[in-house]
Amino acid sequence: MVTDSATDVFEEHRPVLTGVAYRMLGRIADAEDVVQEAWLRWSGTDREGVREPRAYLVRITTRLAIDRLRQVQSRRETYVGPWLPEPIATDYAETVPDAAERVALSESVSLAVLVVLESLSPLERAVFVLREAFGFPYAEIAAALERGEPAVRRLAGRARRHVEERRPRFPVDPDQQRDLTERFLAAATGGDLQALLTMLAPDARLVADSGGKAKAPLRALETGAKVGRFLVAVAQQPPQDMEAMFREINGVPALLVLSGGKPDTVLWLDVAEDGRVACVYVQRNPDKLAAVAP
Repeated sequence: MVTDSATDVFEEHRPVLTGVAYRMLGRIADAEDVVQEAWLRWSGTDREGVREPRAYLVRITTRLAIDRLRQVQSRRETYVGPWLPEPIATDYAETVPDAAERVALSESVSLAVLVVLESLSPLERAVFVLREAFGFPYAEIAAALERGEPAVRRLAGRARRHVEERRPRFPVDPDQQRDLTERFLAAATGGDLQALLTMLAPDARLVADSGGKAKAPLRALETGAKVGRFLVAVAQQPPQDMEAMFREINGVPALLVLSGGKPDTVLWLDVAEDGRVACVYVQRNPDKLAAVAP
């Protein structure tokens, strides 16, 4: 029988476990499956010898997430078109008063970073998530992964360099991000290609995920000129009953498009250090839009 105290302890740590699993897997459903499996193991284990439940539960969740990641990576090889993480609605702007903490949270869950994490090995990704997103000590990470601490430090260094090379860190003010997104949308819907091109970096890209279940490019578009022309053309044929709104998605202001009251598209901008758009990410796979519904 599962006691109330066991349930209470697990529920106390569920947000951290879900956060680890989501950053590891990039999909809500996969993360929830992993956390549910962690609960089953927790409820069926002898907990009297567990002195640090949080560390114990993170250890279980991380190992389960690594196993699940290895499984889903093989499935993604046959995925139709580019694969992007599942966006989630966040409310850091409302619930996290400390600016530095808000930036750190937003960075750790940003869709651009999650895209980069896809190129790491499962072990590197686990170390990066536990260290960079949650600040776990190397000793705890080593115990969770059953690796020596020196090996974990090497994995952390490799993962950090890989992410920083592909995703330079610098703070983007949420108000500036929203203003840029609003001007970007206005230029696209207004057919103003020249205005779009001033906001797009020359080597800007557009990556769209449809899973083959909605209209979207099946390959990334390269160069700002191609991205601009595509967006102007698409904006002239909006979905029926379209309603556009801004939501905080994965820590940054993003555009949510509803069609018939249901999420149709999420568009978010990856902004370069010079303030121009480096990449336009578009999520159109209906299986990945439930978590952003208003």
